[in-house]
Amino acid sequence: MNFKMIHENYNVKDLDASLAFYDQALGLKEVRRKTAQDGSYIIVYLANSASDFELELTWLRDHPQPYQLGECEFHLAFRTDDMQAAHDLHERMGCICYENPEMGIYFITDPDGYWLEIVPIRG
Repeated sequence: MNFKMIHENYNVKDLDASLAFYDQALGLKEVRRKTAQDGSYIIVYLANSASDFELELTWLRDHPQPYQLGECEFHLAFRTDDMQAAHDLHERMGCICYENPEMGIYFITDPDGYWLEIVPIRG
């Protein structure tokens, strides 16, 4: 029996802000969307051509307040082929929340406070 990871879900307060962030920061584009007939939720799947893994963003009409993420002791990691250009972009965006130069990695946060790890290609 085999299992393949296909997506990770993040619940978001402002879907438009999240879509703009993920597009600008990581090049993730909307690939499909599910909207409840009664408007109670919208689910958007994001991806890029580098992987078939998707990020699922869920917006809930009846949850307008920010999500409580605890201590953010979880994250989704992204590998980049140009660490300096990625760091420069994220620095301009003001979304870098933690850097670990010793390990050669850093983290950014999305509009809801989810941490995203940025790692270089290692030989």
